[in-house]
Amino acid sequence: MTNVLITGATSGIGAAFARRFAAKGFDLVQVARNKERLDRTADELRTRYGVKVETIAADLLEATGRAAVEERLASSVNPVDVLVNNAGFGLPAPFPHSPIDDEERMLDLLTKVPLRLTHAAVPGMTARRRGVILNVSSVAGLLPTGTYGAAKAWLTAFSESLRVDLAPHGVRVLALCPGFTRTEFQERAGMDVSSLPAWAWLEADSVVDQALKDLGRGKPVSITGWRYKTYALAVRHAPRTLAAKMARSRTPK
Repeated sequence: MTNVLITGATSGIGAAFARRFAAKGFDLVQVARNKERLDRTADELRTRYGVKVETIAADLLEATGRAAVEERLASSVNPVDVLVNNAGFGLPAPFPHSPIDDEERMLDLLTKVPLRLTHAAVPGMTARRRGVILNVSSVAGLLPTGTYGAAKAWLTAFSESLRVDLAPHGVRVLALCPGFTRTEFQERAGMDVSSLPAWAWLEADSVVDQALKDLGRGKPVSITGWRYKTYALAVRHAPRTLAAKMARSRTPK
């Protein structure tokens, strides 16, 4: 039986991944901070899809919580075949207007945590010669969009590099780069997105659907929606001075 471990699994894109993998009959290992919400969503998935759901209530910014997840990823008992690095948050103000401790916490969650969890998962996957790593990045990483965008740029580059290194060992890696997605992300970050047009928004289920299609096609990066695909193509080839101007219109997940 395939086991899928998802961080940030109780809301947004993480919850959409949980539903989609459960619908395919895969067993889940859900990771989130809120134990009550974690247990509730796990019960819902068990009842609806008839799959096994483990839960790990952990703050990934704390050493003990992170270690518990790393231990589960490294275990050879009911091994994890798919890792979804989804946990993350943003800040409402650009650098340096947010507290430096908040900036450091965000950087750790967006870079250090997926680095460590991937490091824990890869040895077992390569030994079994199968596995999938899905890193939820953002189109914000394609432009100079502050520290959030810089962290997401790192995650995308890390994923693309890892994909090349692990391909000979049967392990597939994909970076998801969604644009604005209807989740709790913006509200939690305190972002005012009231001026965004309806067409700019994506649904979490659509992001997941596109990601799984792109994984099957062997693509290194998954971008949902023709508008964001056009946007990504444009910024990749635009002069950096022009790209910096385009960055005024931020596009985090």
